[in-house]
Amino acid sequence: MKAPARLGLYGLVLVAVFAVAAFTANTLVPESTVQAWAEDTESTTHQGHEEGGEDMDSTGHEGHDTGAGSLGLGIAQDGYQLTAVTAPDALGADGELSLTVTGPDGKPVTDYELEHEKELHLIVVRADGTHFRHVHPERGADGAWSIPWQWEAAGTYRVFADFVPAEHGEGITLSTAVQVPGDYNPAAAEPVTETTVEGFDVTVEGDLVAGSASELTMTVTRDGEPVTALEPYLGAFGHLVALRDGDLAYLHVHPHGDAPKAGETSGPQIVFEATAPTPGRYLLYLDFQVDGQVHTAPLVIDTTTGGAEGEHGGGHEEGGDHDHGE
Repeated sequence: MKAPARLGLYGLVLVAVFAVAAFTANTLVPESTVQAWAEDTESTTHQGHEEGGEDMDSTGHEGHDTGAGSLGLGIAQDGYQLTAVTAPDALGADGELSLTVTGPDGKPVTDYELEHEKELHLIVVRADGTHFRHVHPERGADGAWSIPWQWEAAGTYRVFADFVPAEHGEGITLSTAVQVPGDYNPAAAEPVTETTVEGFDVTVEGDLVAGSASELTMTVTRDGEPVTALEPYLGAFGHLVALRDGDLAYLHVHPHGDAPKAGETSGPQIVFEATAPTPGRYLLYLDFQVDGQVHTAPLVIDTTTGGAEGEHGGGHEEGGDHDHGE
């Protein structure tokens, strides 16, 4: 191996070592440090595109950037940055989880487009995939987002902010890590294709093929009978969050079908389209609403190497806390 290549490999190893150390030992990874990692990842990705020509997927469309930014693992993307992230620093302590999104001009963003009926979606999940929450904080006049918060378990958490700035017009997902002190006993994520949550049985079917758009069908039943009273929630009859096991890379998932009308119900099936960037294990969290109550069903699936390629197509109350297989 030539000397430049050895030096480059050595540098990558050092970055990985320091990244893991910061992720596991710090309360909040310094934003300047995470920003540097994200920019370095994006730089490497773009260099690969230039050297290998235009990045195309198997369908001939331009491929999506698989760097830190596009997978929600960066603190900054396209000039937008996650700043001023604060949270309670002890288990059981009442407080607020707050954050601010700044734009390319360095000022707090105060103009957003609605995406799934909300200006900003806040996803918080522990590094092992447990203690998942999907909530919607309130924005103050100064642009700061906040929501009452309490930690129920120790560990390292990833905090995602998913939003569409009005001036940008495209969705952005940013995230940072928060460390909650205390004894941490991580749980291994094992495949779970059916689970029960608050009396509802939820199953997932479909092949998740890495690099291809794949259909995933969720079916909701209760006492062995199909649930046909699924209510509109966040602009669809269900909302699915998918994260890659290990680094919690954030997948963008889209429901099939037109947006439901007020008062319309559906079920028992909800179909989503998802693209896994790499082979591996993925953590799924299905939000669905019945009788005005939102429930969250956690599931875990692995990518497959076979099966038909997907075709390109067009409960808890907020703050609820969920683990795998509950």
